[in-house]
Amino acid sequence: DQGYSGENFARAIRQLCGESVVERTFGWLNRYRRLSKDYELYTEISQAMIYGALIRIMLSRITS
Repeated sequence: DQGYSGENFARAIRQLCGESVVERTFGWLNRYRRLSKDYELYTEISQAMIYGALIRIMLSRITS
């Protein structure tokens, strides 16, 4: 939907969080069914699920 694209959005994220936005990462995370919806009650569990998914993605790229 292009809602997260554009230099203005990237600049806002850099100013607020000191981070850069990579839309491709959102696409990779959406492949994991549990992350496609907000099923978790606590944000800490959601954060752990995201870390787990990213670790799995990185490990699969390292071993490929």
